[in-house]
Amino acid sequence: MTSTTTTAPDHNGGGRRRLAAPTVAMLPRVVDSLSFLYLDIVRVHQDDTGVCAEITTQRRGSETVYLPTASLACVLLGPGTSITAPALATFARHGTTVLVTGMGGVRCYAATVPGSLTTTWLEHQARAWADDTRRLATATAMYKHRFGPGQAPPGATLQQLRGLEGQRVRALYQLLARQHRIGRFRRAYDPDTWDTQDPVNLALSAANTCLYGIVHAAIVALGCSPALGFVHSGNQQAFVYDVADLYKAELTIPLAFSLNASTQPESEARRSFRDGLRLFRLMPRIVQDVQTLLAPDSPQPDPDETPDEQLVDLWDPVTGPIPGGTNHAPDHTP
Repeated sequence: MTSTTTTAPDHNGGGRRRLAAPTVAMLPRVVDSLSFLYLDIVRVHQDDTGVCAEITTQRRGSETVYLPTASLACVLLGPGTSITAPALATFARHGTTVLVTGMGGVRCYAATVPGSLTTTWLEHQARAWADDTRRLATATAMYKHRFGPGQAPPGATLQQLRGLEGQRVRALYQLLARQHRIGRFRRAYDPDTWDTQDPVNLALSAANTCLYGIVHAAIVALGCSPALGFVHSGNQQAFVYDVADLYKAELTIPLAFSLNASTQPESEARRSFRDGLRLFRLMPRIVQDVQTLLAPDSPQPDPDETPDEQLVDLWDPVTGPIPGGTNHAPDHTP
């Protein structure tokens, strides 16, 4: 699945034979994907076997590492990384989101969007976002999701929920600071003073960026827009921040405090975060949570069902979507 070409004998005595492009049914579902891969100071290119990262060091010379493109949800390209067009095309065919990030995965500057995606969930998102009543209901549901079942006060306004969420996060910071005996903690994110920040803030920023990458990958794999947020707005990753906030208290915040004495908090945060994702089963949770939030009254799709490839539909204000790729002219012209 990771290769686009292969060398094999044919009936004419040898030569190259191109493998067929992967179909929707061949591709792994996003809920089955691995987490993410962060790369920096490497050259990513495509050869006859697959996509590989070429690493050159003074001590070990040049080494080649092949990447499991069909199983990666997203790849974060840090500074010093170059990628060829064939390699980028292979990532796109396998539905892997490619993010261009700053040092250590901090800040996301750009991201690819896989093609051939259904618009079903984008349409659910656009309808919920464009209607103020539904947008308020979705934003409220997101806050209640963070509190846990039955923990949000009944009838609370959005402003009250924002305040309660702020108190909850502050209390979590205080609890973890006491547990790890680090004194008073204050959350700070300032790229201009990055090197002077304490290990907890460095680890939290690095882990959050990895979380944003995974959430971004899941959102675009569903065909949704990262820009149409319900709690956040005014940024191309507003919906990414919305969804990522659902998991920070469980994933990134405790991890960051556990690295308070680390001499390399950023790299350790990325490794520890990646190692814990399989146990946490983050990808299936993101997919299920996004679908439930955007269409709470719609039946959820069967997680074991393989998606079918479909042609583009045509919109009709009376009947709804009708099949595309069909000549709709009358059979008999009067």
